[in-house]
Amino acid sequence: MASSRKLLPLRSLLQNSSCSSSPFAREGLGGSFQCYSGGTTPQETLPRIKDEGLDDEVAKIQSEFKAAKLSFLKIPEALKTMPAMNPEGIYVNKSLRLDTIQVYGFDYDYTLAHYSANLQSLIYDLAKEHLVNEFRYPESCLKFSYDHTFPIRGLCYDKSKGCLLKLDFFGSIENEGCYFGRCKLSPEEIIATYGTRHIGRDQARGLVSLMDFFCFSEACLIADVVQHFVDEKLEFDASYVYQDVNHAIQHVHRSGLAHKSILSNPQRYLVKNGQLFHFLSMLRDKGKKLFLLTNSPYNFVDGGMHFLLEDSLDYRDSWRELFDVVIAKANKPDFYTSERPFRCYDTAKDRLAFTKVDAFLPNKVYYHGCLKSFLQITKWNGPEVIYFGDHLFSDLRGPSKAGWRTAAIIHELENEIHIQNEDSYRFEQAKFHIIQELLGKLHATVASSENREAYQSLLEELNVERRKACYTMKGMFNKSFGATFLTDSGQESAFAHHIHRYADVYTSKPENFLFYPAEAWLHVPSDIKIMPHHVKVPSSLLKTA
Repeated sequence: MASSRKLLPLRSLLQNSSCSSSPFAREGLGGSFQCYSGGTTPQETLPRIKDEGLDDEVAKIQSEFKAAKLSFLKIPEALKTMPAMNPEGIYVNKSLRLDTIQVYGFDYDYTLAHYSANLQSLIYDLAKEHLVNEFRYPESCLKFSYDHTFPIRGLCYDKSKGCLLKLDFFGSIENEGCYFGRCKLSPEEIIATYGTRHIGRDQARGLVSLMDFFCFSEACLIADVVQHFVDEKLEFDASYVYQDVNHAIQHVHRSGLAHKSILSNPQRYLVKNGQLFHFLSMLRDKGKKLFLLTNSPYNFVDGGMHFLLEDSLDYRDSWRELFDVVIAKANKPDFYTSERPFRCYDTAKDRLAFTKVDAFLPNKVYYHGCLKSFLQITKWNGPEVIYFGDHLFSDLRGPSKAGWRTAAIIHELENEIHIQNEDSYRFEQAKFHIIQELLGKLHATVASSENREAYQSLLEELNVERRKACYTMKGMFNKSFGATFLTDSGQESAFAHHIHRYADVYTSKPENFLFYPAEAWLHVPSDIKIMPHHVKVPSSLLKTA
């Protein structure tokens, strides 16, 4: 676009001169006109005309910016009338006809079961104790406490450099999204560390993605350990920190420490939702097949489901009656690619049976297994199955490759949409878009020696206003990393990119499907600007205020 703007004065000159009609004008070998009339050539005339045009263009942009700043003083009424997005809506990446879905599958943790913020603190505390007791980390680490304001989902940890990174859709580090320990690196420090903001393939091999809801405690503990080692001037290898913290987090789950704490005090950790039973019952009444596929052990799932549904189920009923198949300890994502056999689990004797599983019987529980055997036994075809899960890699990547439809459960989606619906956020977004448009116009010009000072002054002023709007919008979400789905510049985050790849639809909880007819046809919006749940506030709302 910039090049075409530079050519406009030349094009105008040629069109308005007598060159095209002159008998001395002829078409050259390259298809352009060459003029042999006497006097000044177009090339000699161009600089003077270009400078005059650029001076006018910079002055025009300056005038537009002054007018825009007046509109920044108050929120226009037109902006307040924009429709709000539904925090409990279903957002569509790939069109989905619910009337073709005959089988509904669910993960358990953070899909059917939602947890309070207390769980992250519990996991964090148990993991740090494991670091001290088993890996002999300094006892001073026991003073750490979980900071819920620091991490977001979708961060990456660089095992070679020890940095927590927020990446955008294209794999570039966000300007304000790089932390070494709890210290934010400036854009200059990011360049000094990485050489560029873009993470290439070789560097990407050293990154680990923190994608599921349990990653909050992991990311916070990694940052706290790194910061502690830096403060105490202790030498350390960043990859070892990740290995140890990740091992400690996994130990908390696999050892059952977190499970025991949750079941001993479910009121503190589990969040009841009366709509869950109605949703599962509605699917049964519609003749749909249901299955539960989770990595958690059965006893933990059983205790949680009893608590979550105790107000809806008769004491004689079992939650298992809502499902055609219940599979625990599935070991996802290996479940989707391995050929491990299913084992029937005896719930009364807490042991596995030795008989071959060639059919799924009612009210039985199964362990392990694999997708290949699952499809052979059930005869459920891929496109008629939809699977709900919170982990984009462990839960949804395998099913999406197998032809199942997929639904991502993103619990924090509700809060982010509530923020995006607020007039204050939309006001800052509209301001940001105005500044972006003006910057685009300014960058399309070329500063001449005569207008360079005015050009540079306007450029700096626009960038200051742009940073203000970015900082304000970021602070409305998470003060360290901003929004989960967006970068500070309004682009999609890497996490949003993965949702596009592996989730046909996404929502905050499965029960939101109750708000849609069972035969609904969920369409991809025709006017997507970023993600389906985002609304781009047009800059015209402020210009006409």
